[in-house]
Amino acid sequence: MESCRKNLVSGLDQLGLSISEQQIDLLLAFIQLIEKWNKAYNLTSIRNKDEMVTLHLLDSLSVLPYVKGSRIIDCGTGAGLPGLPLAICLPEYHFTLLDSNAKKTRFVQQAILELKLKNVSIHQSRVEDYQPEERFDCVITRAFTHLSEMISLTAHLLADDGVLLAMKGQHPEQELAAVKAKTKVIPLVVPGLAAERCLVQIETATHAEVL
Repeated sequence: MESCRKNLVSGLDQLGLSISEQQIDLLLAFIQLIEKWNKAYNLTSIRNKDEMVTLHLLDSLSVLPYVKGSRIIDCGTGAGLPGLPLAICLPEYHFTLLDSNAKKTRFVQQAILELKLKNVSIHQSRVEDYQPEERFDCVITRAFTHLSEMISLTAHLLADDGVLLAMKGQHPEQELAAVKAKTKVIPLVVPGLAAERCLVQIETATHAEVL
């Protein structure tokens, strides 16, 4: 795990993120859990831990500066990405992780327990069926679905002054063309990754324009 730690520390430095040694330990413990459970649960196609540092941890943390508010929901979290890495680095915020896949939510629940994370809850549900008692300041998704559908599916989850953050690969020109809401596309640079990444930011106030 020494190379993983070195790559993670270097990547965090390139992202301009300063976190504690304890948080670094938790991030590395998380990818060890993914590797362990991957054999039975097929959580991710990435098998190499060094690649997990780049494609799971640093990719997730590249959006940290844009997370808004104290209540965040990660829709379609899968193996807990980007929600768990963000929750580890933002312990003062509460994260709700949502996914309809029972195996993946079971893994995330175990990860929450083993990592002793007090600011995370996991729910197994389809996004459109999930009805929270209180709406969220921020909805975040990672390779979830088409932007227009995502806006529609998550509208009931966002607070009045909330923000939707959609993590994407290449600049989604065709998807953006189908969206009436005002969007801001933020280029992301993930240390160690040559592939293009971007973040589409949509304020709640513009949701009504597409619904």
